[in-house]
Amino acid sequence: MKSEVTVVDNSSAHDDTAHRFTRNGRDLQLRVMEVSGGAECGYVLLYGEVSDGCLVRIHSRCLYGESLGSQDCDCGPELDQALDRIWDESGGVLIYLEQEGRGSGLIAKALGYRESERRGIDTFASYESLGLPADSRTYHAAAKSLQDLGLTTVRLLTNNPAKVDQLRSTGLAVTRVPLHTEPLSQRAAEYLEAKRRRRGHMIPPYGMLCEPRMESVPERSGPFLRIWSRLGPALRTRHTVRRVRVKVRPSTLRRIWLRGADLPWGRGAGSDSSV
Repeated sequence: MKSEVTVVDNSSAHDDTAHRFTRNGRDLQLRVMEVSGGAECGYVLLYGEVSDGCLVRIHSRCLYGESLGSQDCDCGPELDQALDRIWDESGGVLIYLEQEGRGSGLIAKALGYRESERRGIDTFASYESLGLPADSRTYHAAAKSLQDLGLTTVRLLTNNPAKVDQLRSTGLAVTRVPLHTEPLSQRAAEYLEAKRRRRGHMIPPYGMLCEPRMESVPERSGPFLRIWSRLGPALRTRHTVRRVRVKVRPSTLRRIWLRGADLPWGRGAGSDSSV
């Protein structure tokens, strides 16, 4: 039996903003409205036909990664991939929030980078050392905006469990759609690993791409590291191996990690679509 798609009637005063938007040679109609709470919070961009269960990306502003071409984070690639997927489905919602620097602002972001470089720590730890919250962003205004559009069910493009939890707490039915990108640099890989380790982001263990350190071993290490944990002590006793470095291509690591969902050792957190 063919499933029916519920087209939400979200016509309102923002319809007079409707215009053609061309991206990578493909056109979609775009409408713009303020986020619930006002323009100082951000904007809602409606691409094409918006239906219940459509793709939604809630994205916090990143001047460095989106406009200045920074290769130190994943913000630009995440936004690009999210829009590519919305275009592929000929419709979806982008909620662009004015939450630069994980909600603390651009100056705090710059101070955090400087502290990270000076002390050799990740930006979450640097924020905390500066007396700032590691992440002060909220998504309730975004959830209210989606409900104002008449949406009850969304497919959320995110790796961040906080977004899923906050949207669900407002009564929205949320299916998470993973948004994995390849790191643009070593520094970006370290940042992704910090997000996975410290904030629970559901992404591959990019720490394996970084310089090996005991404290960066992923919590869910998978079969290779479990085998090594058993063999390692015996090998070290015989002084056969002093140090082992494993180079894994990002694409190969990603395939291994994704395949792990179907194996007994898995990722331990269920399938992506259930989170």
